[in-house]
Amino acid sequence: MENQFFVDSEYLSEKALEKKHRLETDPSSRKNHMEYLPGMEKIRSQVCGQVMDQVKSYDYTVYTASDVRAALNHETCSVEDFKALLSPAAEPFLEEMAQRARMETGRHFGNTVYLFTPLYIANYCENYCVYCGFNCYNHISRMKLSMEQIEKEMKIIADSGMEEILILTGESRSQSDVTYIGEACRLARKYFRMVGLEIYPVNTDEYAYLHQCGADYVTVFQETYDTDKYEQLHLMGHKRVWPYRFDAQERALRGGMRGVAFSALLGLSDFRRDALATGLHVYYLQRKYPHAEMSLSCPRLRPIINNDKINPLDVHEKQLCQIICAYRIFLPFAGITVSSRESAEFRNGIVKIAATKISAGVSTGIGDHESKYNGRKSEEAKGDEQFEIDDSRSLDVMYRDIAEEGLQPVLNDYVYV
Repeated sequence: MENQFFVDSEYLSEKALEKKHRLETDPSSRKNHMEYLPGMEKIRSQVCGQVMDQVKSYDYTVYTASDVRAALNHETCSVEDFKALLSPAAEPFLEEMAQRARMETGRHFGNTVYLFTPLYIANYCENYCVYCGFNCYNHISRMKLSMEQIEKEMKIIADSGMEEILILTGESRSQSDVTYIGEACRLARKYFRMVGLEIYPVNTDEYAYLHQCGADYVTVFQETYDTDKYEQLHLMGHKRVWPYRFDAQERALRGGMRGVAFSALLGLSDFRRDALATGLHVYYLQRKYPHAEMSLSCPRLRPIINNDKINPLDVHEKQLCQIICAYRIFLPFAGITVSSRESAEFRNGIVKIAATKISAGVSTGIGDHESKYNGRKSEEAKGDEQFEIDDSRSLDVMYRDIAEEGLQPVLNDYVYV
């Protein structure tokens, strides 16, 4: 494990420090990351096996320029073509990949770019994920918004013109239980026409409840599909259970959600294998649930409080662009989101090629929209951010910038009857 991931421990008690050190240095002290914990639903899906069989056999060094040319010439991109487009052999073909990706984007999405914003309502977490600012051993200001505070934040966001919101929490059932999240969804329905969730994975019946409360779609980051690396990075908590997290999107669909989103956090492990696994996860679930809306996110690591050295290692903008173009060519129907982790320049460019959704007016902190949106100081406490963002443009500025690129910014295109 890279030393860059460990966080400052000066504030911890001696007992907590001992436990943290034991988790980091002694694998035998950690629970089996492939075994379900009590209360976790097993759905016995074949999708995981399909994805991981392909990933395990993937040797991206064997692909040649001829394989890449063939993939770009095929009308339909096969799994084997997708593997070639993710390989190092495809890097010299980035311009051709971008042209093909732009064509596919125009064919399926026109020139539209959808806008949304996240709302973090709590940052308590029971997991020890060593790269995340919310992890339970990181010394940050913790906060959980009340329903009154959530409604205040939502009203401020809605007044800016935003019509789609993504509700997020830290992964703590004790602090942010499903009922609490459901009530937040009910409030969101008063102010927004699209409500997404990015929370800890739950069971099918709980996803059904959240859907009844107003949630439309669910986003889950697998973080990395490399099970060995996953074990090294997720040392404690429910998130440590790799297969339960993998099946979260399928449980959400079984619970009635209209759409699901997928992502690996690029830079945690071998980014080419993680990108392959993410694309195949979408591909096999789409074949199983053809009615569902599928989308991908493409985040890279960002610095966190108490560790500004966290960065995405070998995943530079050129590699990120290659991955996004490969996603678009392989999955022409899927939405692609590029987050505020990336620079304004990169986001402005990629929406003209392959991305179809982009966040604006972003805050990853808790309870700070009044100060960030209106510039008003509040006496209320605030919770610290999950990670640093790069692109801090407001909705108005983002809307203008997209329009100036000749694209059509879209706040919502759903009608409920």
